[in-house]
Order: sequence, then structure tokens, then C-alpha cells
Amino acid sequence: MSKIYPIGIQNFEKLRREGYFYIDKTALIHKLVKTGNYYFLSRPRRFGKSLLISTLEAYFQGKKELFEGLAIEQLEKDWTKHPILRLDLNTQKYDSPESLDDVLEVALSEWEALYGRNPVERGFALRFRGVIQRACKQTGQRVVILVDEYDKPMLQAIENEALQTSFRNTLKAFYGALKSEDGCIKFAMLTGVTKFGKVSVFSDLNNLMDISMDERYVELCGITEQEIHDNLEEELHALATQQKMTYEKVCSELKACYDGYHFVENSIGMYNPFSLLNTFAKLKFGSYWFETGTPTYLVELLKKHRYNLERIMHEETSADMLNSIDSTSTNPIPVIYQSGYLTIKGYDTEFGMYRLGFPNREVEEGFIKFLLPFYANTDAVESPFEIQKFVREVRAGDCDAFFRRLQTFFSDTPYELIRDLELHYQNVLFIVFRLVGFYAKAEYHTSAGRVDLVLQTDKFIYVMEFKLDGTAEEALQQIEEKQYARPFEHDSRKLFKIGVNFSAKMRNIEKWIVD
Repeated sequence: MSKIYPIGIQNFEKLRREGYFYIDKTALIHKLVKTGNYYFLSRPRRFGKSLLISTLEAYFQGKKELFEGLAIEQLEKDWTKHPILRLDLNTQKYDSPESLDDVLEVALSEWEALYGRNPVERGFALRFRGVIQRACKQTGQRVVILVDEYDKPMLQAIENEALQTSFRNTLKAFYGALKSEDGCIKFAMLTGVTKFGKVSVFSDLNNLMDISMDERYVELCGITEQEIHDNLEEELHALATQQKMTYEKVCSELKACYDGYHFVENSIGMYNPFSLLNTFAKLKFGSYWFETGTPTYLVELLKKHRYNLERIMHEETSADMLNSIDSTSTNPIPVIYQSGYLTIKGYDTEFGMYRLGFPNREVEEGFIKFLLPFYANTDAVESPFEIQKFVREVRAGDCDAFFRRLQTFFSDTPYELIRDLELHYQNVLFIVFRLVGFYAKAEYHTSAGRVDLVLQTDKFIYVMEFKLDGTAEEALQQIEEKQYARPFEHDSRKLFKIGVNFSAKMRNIEKWIVD
């Protein structure tokens, strides 16, 4: 019987009653509930956080029938029903202080309709405290609090200091009720994409256990390779048949495209569940996670902080930096890491430093494609076609057409980028050559005012040197002097040595020479 994949289904009850495919995470959920009370988990979007919250909700509603055949059915004896206060901050666009107030007002009014309201309670925090107390008293059971996407308001206001401060103050007071009403609370779970540090909404909540980088709960969201083989073995063969690939090739392609998320050093890699399930549902590979939208604020952060994109391939940072986002910080990396565009690739125990990189091909190619229209003179609709044309020209050995196209990418460079022209020209070259590099072999290096690059296709090898405010002749001479082409002396493919000069005055490529 073919499986029905729960793509976009975030409601556990619906998923179970309607027979959707489910990978059993309930043993971990049982462990979570039995060993602690207050938790925080950050994971990238589309990683199953909302389904986790919904599963916890069903469990605390005592809906034993939904868990038939799952691990927790054997582990849990009680199935006690608790009052549940669930807050979902995912639904609103947060562009004014009122937008958050409206969401909290709706939630509180619903809870007060169930558990009553005390007119002397004014303000969200006092009303929340009152609801917790009354829910506990009326039902005789302690309350469960579940918050999905707690950080959505602050993330949407990441470029607006005043609005972010307003949201933070509102939420800080609101969540403060969790600490003051500890005696009435059985369990609380907050999820989000990011963790805001320093003057955070959680700074008063020192009883909140952050399991985002906790070895024990790495597998709570996402799918492991073992889980794929345990649950989707038949489907792997079906995918291989459909794609005319061997079984081994399909497994390695899935891994290259969607695996590679590491939330703790030296832990197993996690697959992005959204992309994986889409691949099995459609029996084809695609950029599924990316098609659900990348927030433009990530690019704004990179540009605002004049980030050298080449660094993104081998960024290093500390656990403190990874673990929190400070809205005043000039480092865009924590946001990009926590949003799922970078992941842990290695760990230096001596200095406590994490080495970061793209988790997989879907993310790398998608992210760099997404960057292109923000840096180069091309729009989002045209840029994929532009890269196609670049690739065709490289494969055809048509250097002049390639460089003329590259010139159009630099034309009309906005004036504000001129302050750091060298960085701008290196960033554009990095994006173009990373994208071309998905279809040809590319090696790219930068140092002060210059870039050297090797591109290889099945017929041609290009050795290029780019200079800023030098001459194309000097660039070509440097290829000779440094013997950049030497490794290819005995190669049967045709070799091009190309010297290129970028002029700051013209803000463009001024000349190229092909040898």
C-alpha cells in the first residue's frame, strides 16, 4: 500500500486519524516529558517543530488512541488529561506593535472564555498569570504551555530596532508568567528558528532548558538515515526505478541533497524532512525547502555588515555566538546558522570553536542562487537563465561571450556599494563562479584586490586571474609567474589562460586577455 506523506500537515491528530505516514518520535517525546519541565528547541523552518508541539498537545490531552502502535503506548501508563494553553505565533505578519498585541489578545480571550476572567487583571502578563492559576484550580491538574515559533515577531523586526524592542518587552513580560506560576505548570515547550540572547525574552526564565544543541535530542525533529532505511526501503527502490538510477546512487544523491544538518558536534546528520518527503511523494529530486521561501532579511544582514561571501564556506565561531542572536551585533552568522543555511561541520576541542558550512547541496545551491539578484544586475526571474547561459558558454569554450555577460552583471552597480568596491566585485565573482561550479569543477581563491580561479569542463580548462585596478596583462603574467597552469600541462583538454582587470573607475571589467 502506498504511503500518504504528511506534507504541510502539522496536526498530529489529523495525521494519525487519516493514516498519514509517521516516523515514530514518541520514545524521545516520552523521555522529554518525564525528565524535565521547561524546554526550548530551535530548529530551521520546515523541520517538524509544529508537529512536535501538536504531538505534545495530543499526549497531554490524554488521547491514548492516537498513539496506538507507537513506542509511547508501551511506555506511558497514566494518560492524564491536562489543561493546555497553546500559542502559535506563526500566523501573523508582525509589522507594528499592535500586530503582536492582536495575536496575544485573541489567545487570551479564548483561554478566558474557558477558564474565566478577572476584571482587575490588566495587561497581557497579568491576564496570562490569571488564566494559568484558574485553569489549574478548576481542572485540578497542572497546566501545559506550548508556544510555537516564539521568535517570529522578533525575526520579522530584525532590521527595526525600535519595533524589536517593543516586541521583546511585550513577550518578556508575557513569558515571565511561566516563572511566577511555576507551581501551577506541569510542562512548557517553546520552539523557534532562532535564539535571541543578551537582553532576551528568556532572560528571566533561567529554568528553561535549551535542548537545541543537546546530544540526547538531536533526532527529535528531522529524519535520520537509519529511519529512512527502516521506514522507506521500498520507496527508495521506487525512486531509483523512476529516476533510472541504481539503489546506491539514489541513497548517495538523497544524502548529498538533503542530509548534513548537525546540531551538535560529532553527532549524526539529520535530513530535512520537508525536502525528503516531497522527494518520495513526487519521486523526483528538487529544491523543495527553498521553494517555500528564503527570508530577504538574511541577505540584508549580509549586505549591511559588508560580509565577504567567500568566508561562508569555512566560517568559524564559538558556541556562545551560535547559541544566541543579539540584535545589535554586527555578525550575521548566528542568524544564518540558526535559520538552517549553515550547520556544524567540525569542532576544535582545544579552542572550543565550531567550523560551519552549508549542510547540503540543496541549501548551498538554493542560497547562492537566491543571493544573485541582490548583488548583481539581474532580476530574480532572469538569474537562473543567466547562469544557464554562463554554463553553456564555459562548456562551449566561448570566453568572450562569457566575459561580456559578466560585464552586464556589474553594470549599474548602485552607488552605495562603491564604498567597498573590492568586496562587491569579489562577492559577485564568488556567486557567479559558485553557481557555475555546480555544473563545472571550480576552485576559487581571493586575496587583496585579486581573485584566482580554475574552472574545468570535460573539454576545457580555464585558469583565470582577476585584478582590481591593475592590468589584464599583469594578471596574465601572474598566471605564468606563479605557474597556476602547471598541474594541467599533460591534460588533453584545451587550456585557456585568462587575465582580467576590474576598474574601480568604470565599476566594471575593463579588459580581459585570453592566451
